[in-house]
Amino acid sequence: MNENEMQFVERMGLLVEEDGWPRIAGRILGYLTLTVESRSLDEIASALGVSRASVSTDARRLMQSGLLERRSRPGDRRDYYRLAADGVRSSLRDRIDRLRRYHELIDGAASDGLGGPEAASRLTQWSEAHALVLRAMEGALADLDSRSITSGPDEAPE
Repeated sequence: MNENEMQFVERMGLLVEEDGWPRIAGRILGYLTLTVESRSLDEIASALGVSRASVSTDARRLMQSGLLERRSRPGDRRDYYRLAADGVRSSLRDRIDRLRRYHELIDGAASDGLGGPEAASRLTQWSEAHALVLRAMEGALADLDSRSITSGPDEAPE
């Protein structure tokens, strides 16, 4: 990786960490975003200068979230990883689901009259803002679906 690519990978790690994920998960995501071919755990660990165990743990986490796919190659016992073709949609769906749960919690608190009149006003403002953002994100997901946009190149099976 060149210096600009390394900076991208590091910045992705920091951003993903701000979302509550381990920094290494973001670095893996950044690295695989820039690679065309699937990479083994050893290749990822070497490129990022981290332990294979750390990469293995976070690669599994990213797979469970729908952001990575695991591949195999004939005659090779190692697993290889790449960005999931549907990773963009999966990530957006996950964010929408979390925002929807937050919105439902706020609406429930407002309906139950929690915190009195001042709280009700704040809850209403939050609820309206979340409703707007939810509609926008759901519209973006529908737009992505209509355009058949994927997060990575279609690779032939390895």
